[in-house]
Amino acid sequence: MKYSGWPEPGELVVGDVDEIADFGVFVDLDEYEDKRGLCHISEVASGWIKNVRDHVREGQTVVAKVLDVDESANQIDLSIKDVNEHQRKDKIQDWKNSQKADNWMLIALGEDVEDDRYTEVANALLAEYDSLYDAFEAAAISGEEALEDVEIDDDALDAVVEAARDNVSVPYVDVTGYVDLESAAPDGVDDVKEALEAAEGNGEVPDGVDLEVGYVGSPEYRIKVRAPDYKTAETQLEAAAARAREAIEAAGGAGEFHRERREDDE
Repeated sequence: MKYSGWPEPGELVVGDVDEIADFGVFVDLDEYEDKRGLCHISEVASGWIKNVRDHVREGQTVVAKVLDVDESANQIDLSIKDVNEHQRKDKIQDWKNSQKADNWMLIALGEDVEDDRYTEVANALLAEYDSLYDAFEAAAISGEEALEDVEIDDDALDAVVEAARDNVSVPYVDVTGYVDLESAAPDGVDDVKEALEAAEGNGEVPDGVDLEVGYVGSPEYRIKVRAPDYKTAETQLEAAAARAREAIEAAGGAGEFHRERREDDE
């Protein structure tokens, strides 16, 4: 989705060369709605320029620095030469990431989502993350936990997490669940300890998977799994919880697995 406003002086923008004239280059700004900038021939490249077409071609994607903005004249002055190679590569990558995130938003909210709804969810994500791409990447890695401070409704939250996990490539994912373990036996503390050891895997956790069990508040314990992909992480989380339940029930106690932390423990 393109911005409806204006770029700021000093900002780096991505655009497509729309027209080449003897005095400079017109650039359609890809990130801004109905905005076009002019890069004067003196700002196309360093040194003396005999022919602008020796440096740019129509349809070429360029990164330019905004020199000046005159909204009343509908004019944006650009410089291509003021952008070094490092800045160009970083800006192009950010732009590509922004396009990906926009596509993920449409997957999550629907291709026919109304602008107000898109903006509402996007602004909520941007209140906690530097970019939509960062928000989706975090959701792919940590699921609902990554969005717990984002003020969006449950439908949007679930949709964003699902779209992230289905579409974002990340080096690992984190999932978390909770298990309640109780034993009224005289040696119940030992029974719970053995159940937690069972949850940790007893050597059954595959390579590439990190599994951590921690105390939350009696009788609740947290199981956190980090794995290369969401399916593996979920499988290992459920297996760890099942091992804990089986161990405590075999000792005469009770076990229960749940995905959210108990409200009375918050």
